Amino acid sequence: MRKGRTKDFEGSEHELRALTRELDELHHDVGLPATRDAVGHMGATSRRTFLLGAGAMAGGAALAAVGSGALPALSGASARRLSALGAATFPPAGLSGDLAVATVAASLENLAVFAYTAGLSAVTAGKLGTVPPAVATFATTVKGQHTQHAAAWNAVLKSHGKAPVTVTNPSLTPTVQSDFAKVTDVTGLAQLAVTLETIAAQTYQAETAKLKSTAAIALSSSIQPVEMQHIAILYYVLGLYPGAQTSAGTPLAFNPTSQAL
Repeated sequence: MRKGRTKDFEGSEHELRALTRELDELHHDVGLPATRDAVGHMGATSRRTFLLGAGAMAGGAALAAVGSGALPALSGASARRLSALGAATFPPAGLSGDLAVATVAASLENLAVFAYTAGLSAVTAGKLGTVPPAVATFATTVKGQHTQHAAAWNAVLKSHGKAPVTVTNPSLTPTVQSDFAKVTDVTGLAQLAVTLETIAAQTYQAETAKLKSTAAIALSSSIQPVEMQHIAILYYVLGLYPGAQTSAGTPLAFNPTSQAL
């Protein structure tokens, strides 16, 4: 076994660190400026919501604790709101078009934040065996990017006088909780992350064409490629072809949308 590899991670830690740096640099040099520009078209209030919201959500997610192997529990008003929502009633009544897309997108980003937080907490607690530090660094980096994406979509909602989305997607949360409870190693965690990232990427891809406002189109278009980058690196962690593929691993010429919400 080559240096920097473990039984559950067949890649190179050096290469994974390099891929994570490239991901973060591209996010800050291209993705984040595009996101800020899109939010900037919505006015000063939305820019403040984006900048302050990103920091607040990151702090909240980092402090969330993992209980019995499930995703971190929401508390207070967020928990009550989530318990009152079902997949059939999300997005909430009265929201349509771009605002409905923004609501779903924010809930998907929230779910990704909590899932990566749960994974990192499990790693810290030693529940996933030997986990290379480079894997944890990647997960931390990606969690931060999802946090910023959620804050950006909430800025869209704020600019239209709507409440921010503080819950995880109701239709997916139970499944993710169940699947996460079965994760015992890096491979299982990466596979779960691929599923979440794929749903998000395909949802953005399918919904971007339906958006009407220039700002929302720009925001969705700036986030979707980042989700695809996350998927590519996760496939590297799994030792698989780093692009769109079938469940059997056959490469696809075009990214499908069969898993879009």
